[in-house]
Amino acid sequence: MAIKNISETLKRELPALLRDDPDLRRYVLELTRGEYADRQQTEDRFDRILEELRQDREAQERKWAKQDRKWEEQDRKWEEQDRRWEKQDRKWKQAQEENRREWEEQNRKWWEAQAENKRRWEEQDRKWEESRAEFQQVHQEIMALAERHDRHIGALGARWGLQSEATFRNALAGILEKNFDIQVLNVNEYDDQGEVFGRPDQVELDVIIKNGLLLICELKSSIDKGGMYLFERKARFYERRHNRKADRLIVISPMIDEKAKQLAEKLGIEIYSDSLEVKDI
Repeated sequence: MAIKNISETLKRELPALLRDDPDLRRYVLELTRGEYADRQQTEDRFDRILEELRQDREAQERKWAKQDRKWEEQDRKWEEQDRRWEKQDRKWKQAQEENRREWEEQNRKWWEAQAENKRRWEEQDRKWEESRAEFQQVHQEIMALAERHDRHIGALGARWGLQSEATFRNALAGILEKNFDIQVLNVNEYDDQGEVFGRPDQVELDVIIKNGLLLICELKSSIDKGGMYLFERKARFYERRHNRKADRLIVISPMIDEKAKQLAEKLGIEIYSDSLEVKDI
């Protein structure tokens, strides 16, 4: 209890004693020096903090100054780019205006040429009408003599892409039907085993069935050795598919390769250069 009283008395009286007794104050300071920094240490630490803050501020200012220089340089570059774009825009507008003038001039010349062409065509039509009657009779004679040659020319056209192979095939089929009173049937069947082409695909060929006879035909503008082999495979595929032997295999083409002719003879395939040459069906 006495110690507690002493402690309370010290707490109450110590502040006054420290103010009035310098020796006691120095003693207490010396006794508690290890618990806190002295004034000099505090001032030194404060100075270090201020110095660090100053250095940080200066470093930040240098960074901002460097960034300002970069922004100024970037602004200068953007201004330079803007000048270039303005210059390019002026050139583009000038080119547009020049193109517009050239287009108008070209358009004017085109309409003048059209008018001149119209005049020439009218003149040509007039001359044609004057001579048409004279040529009509000659034309009819030429057409009568050229029917066979037209089919050969059509074959060349189909071969070189001037008309479709289907168109030429239809022409040959039409001649057969007209001269022999038959119907040429275009058969399109799916070869799921790949017997003809080596892989599954559609197989197309023409057949004629009359009085119990089966004729398998190939109507083409031109045919080579490979095409002849292909026709033979298609025909055999049809025979197997329908379990029926063809009575005749016929190839009609104005342009048959010499090797294809030799192969056709070995394979028992009849070849004709024109539909009118086919033997009676």
